[in-house]
Parts: sequence; structure tokens; C-alpha cells
Amino acid sequence: MDRVRDSSASVAGEAVELVRVCRAEYRAIGRLTERLRPTRQSIRTLQTQFPHLPPSTLLSIFSQEYQKRMKRSMVRHHAPDVVKEYYQRYRSEAKTRPAAPLLLELANQVDLSPALLARLIVECFLEERQASVASRHVLNNMLREPYLIPDLLLAKHVEQVPISFFHYFQLRRLAECVLNAIGLEHEDLLRDKLRERNLSFLDENQLRSKGYDKTPDIILEVPIAVDGHIVHWIESKASFGDDHSHHTYLNEQFWSYCNRFGPGLVIYWYGFISELDCQRDRGILLRDGFPSDIVTLCQGPARSRV
Repeated sequence: MDRVRDSSASVAGEAVELVRVCRAEYRAIGRLTERLRPTRQSIRTLQTQFPHLPPSTLLSIFSQEYQKRMKRSMVRHHAPDVVKEYYQRYRSEAKTRPAAPLLLELANQVDLSPALLARLIVECFLEERQASVASRHVLNNMLREPYLIPDLLLAKHVEQVPISFFHYFQLRRLAECVLNAIGLEHEDLLRDKLRERNLSFLDENQLRSKGYDKTPDIILEVPIAVDGHIVHWIESKASFGDDHSHHTYLNEQFWSYCNRFGPGLVIYWYGFISELDCQRDRGILLRDGFPSDIVTLCQGPARSRV
């Protein structure tokens, strides 16, 4: 693994250890995350197995891998025959073990959020009872207020789910807000680095005010050189750059930036798979922090002031 330390790259006053992970090691981390659930103990397990990686990098990798795992599984969980099987298993268990936390147990067995399983079970119950698909409004009300469910035992089991469907999406929105805040914090860090070096630039808000619809985070008014490559724009990503996310960004953002503004630099603040830095000749350079050595047209080599 190629590791880079840069104490000048910090967030909220703390030094950030910047890393690049080879694809083989990333796959090893991915295989381990397949067996883990989103708990603090899971992160401790990752830290034990990969002590040379910063906790922030491991957390970013785990979050991305868990999201991909949930997206893959959602298709399977929502297949009609699978949903019917879950409902039949629940009804069978409810007859023999009515006092047990059945939805929690079943959710753990099939690796699905208890809140989402509760939604599937209540939906099946309503379809069976009414011989029609329940409206989203009715379904969500019952999940928020289980006493509305016209089956006392099912209502009891739904009440045992620690997070209702409504609160599940509240928490998901909260998580999205946190990630957005982290992204903005790193964009502020990038702007601070540029100002430290007296580099003239336009940020995303300024570019949009000029009528640009799709822009990178930074356009340099005077290009710089990094590792012998000209850089016209910089994109900040407060995440780990894995194969899936990087190729998505390439197709949806980076290539269009190259076509419009010329070659640029992408910063993955939590590291990236080292093999992904293979598009330099086509105009995309990857780094895991702001370059400590850059060359400007007017000043020559510019070194970071730590």
C-alpha cells in the first residue's frame, strides 16, 4: 500500500492521515464487511484487521460497501415470492411464539432492516385482508402508529421494532445531511489551501452565478501543474474512491469537466484505490490530499506552509 502523510491536510484542527489502498487490499476489506453489520464493534473489527489504515478511511469504506450491499439485497427482498415467504414465516411463528420479537429475529436472519421488514409484513397483511394494495398513506400511518393495525398481535410486533418506517427515513435524511456537511467542510478546506498559496479561483457558487450548469468545485483562473500535469479544475470528494463510485463520477462528472475546462485534479480526502489513478494522460489526476508541491506559471514551485 502506498501511504502519504500530510499534517497540513486537516479538518476541524485535526491532522488527517491520507492513504491509497491497492485493489487487492480493498477487496480484502470488502470481504470482511460482507460479514459485518453497521455497529461500533464492526468498525473495531476492521481496525483490528487493518490497523495501518486510519479509522476515518475504514469508516468511509465500510459505509460505501454497506450501502451497496443493501441496494443489491433490496431487489431480492422485494421479489414477490420472497416477500410471500417472509410473511408466511412470520404468520407461522406468530402462532407458536406470539410473545417473541419475531420481526427483529426474522430481520436479523434475512439481513434486512427491521423497519423495512415490518413494512413488507404489514403490506402483505393489508393485501390479504383487503384483497387490494394498501395506499402509501395508510401504510405509513400504521407504521408510525401501530395501534392502527387491525391485528393486535401484528401491532405488538411492529411496536417492538426500535425504529419505525417514518423514523428510519428521518435518520437516513439526517445521515445525508451529515455527509453533506462533511463535504462542505472539505470544500472549505480546499478553498483555504488555495488562498494560502495565493491562487486565483472561482468556486462552484461563483460559476453557477455566471450561468454554468454543471461545474467542478473549483476552476483555477490561472492553471497550475501537479506531477508534471496541467490542472485547470479541482473536484473535492469527502469519501474513499472505490471502483464503483469513481467510475460513476467519471461518467457523470469528470469527463464532462475535462471536455469543457481541460485537465483537472480530483481529491479523495479519505483515500482511493491506487490503481484508479490511471487516467492522467486523458486529463484526470487523482490525489488523496491537496498537493504539497505545485508549480504555477508565475511563481515556479510553490510549497505548502505547514
